[in-house]
Amino acid sequence: MQANIMGWDIGGAHVKAAAINSAGEIIAVYQQPCPLWKGLDQLQQAVTAIMQQLPDSNLCHATTMTGELVDLFDNRDDGVKQIIQTMTDLLPGSEILVFAGQEGFLKSTQVEVSHYASIASANWLASASFAAQKLGNGLFVDSGSTTTDILLLNDGQVLAEGYTDYQRLISQELIYTGIVRTAVMAVTQTALDQGKKIGLMAEYFATMADVYRVTGELNEIHDQTDTADGAEKTVLASARRLSRMIGCDFYPEELLRWQQFAENIRGQQIQQIQRGCETRLSQHELLQDSPLIGAGVGRFLVEQVALNLERPYLDFSDLFPVAAIQSGMTTADCAPAAAVAYLAAKMNSKGG
Repeated sequence: MQANIMGWDIGGAHVKAAAINSAGEIIAVYQQPCPLWKGLDQLQQAVTAIMQQLPDSNLCHATTMTGELVDLFDNRDDGVKQIIQTMTDLLPGSEILVFAGQEGFLKSTQVEVSHYASIASANWLASASFAAQKLGNGLFVDSGSTTTDILLLNDGQVLAEGYTDYQRLISQELIYTGIVRTAVMAVTQTALDQGKKIGLMAEYFATMADVYRVTGELNEIHDQTDTADGAEKTVLASARRLSRMIGCDFYPEELLRWQQFAENIRGQQIQQIQRGCETRLSQHELLQDSPLIGAGVGRFLVEQVALNLERPYLDFSDLFPVAAIQSGMTTADCAPAAAVAYLAAKMNSKGG
């Protein structure tokens, strides 16, 4: 079937997109690197690359974003304004709906300065709202390349304590940790090496992508960010970068040592996410059989947290009917894009 809604999630490091057809089935999911801090041309290139993979069709587009925060822009309002204008320029003649959080969708031509605060970094609410409508109750956890969102769902509603990034960092509904771009030194200051606790160097020598390459858990199609040293993305190169974190040289025959080192750092990141989950769960009595819903490219960590908390785990992809997807990405990899497409389609079907 022909796609009729394209959902976009414009981030500061990636652009994600998902297309759904008239039956509400996901038919395409895409992710393109987009280091937006380098310039709006990065967004133009990413969107163009995705559009070139789509068959010619008359699409309605629904957009959400977090990229307004990058230091390319003077402030968040400026970022929202420029991203919307860029998307409008890139998709001429198409209807573009902008997700404004609790205010719902606005046509791009209707967006005013007073709406910018509701539009900025609202992608988490699209994903969590969709999950709440589908499941009713649970703990939605989207662990991506850079951040982790943790939202309580109750009786079909998202129980969000905060709305802005600032508020959500306080409430621990936003934890700035992810499995690709996060610097290792941002996850922990100490780790175990050969049975000894050792301090880590506060240097940008390695990222969590190195950790998960060494543990064998990082899918290559999710690995779209440059390494800390600009070198290759192999297991050995990643182990070498990790060894620098504690002032060591790397020798291939010691790979097991660095695998164990990586496992320790992995465990500390899981504990960081689990503490956030426990904080949210402590705010509301959620039945023990209510699931953790895992989204994002790091949702394998969410599955581990669910196991630790003795709760069922549900993959976000299982909430969508899916037709054939060729890109290798899944719906859960790009949850906000898929959710915003679905919510826009639902609104259109009601004549909203």
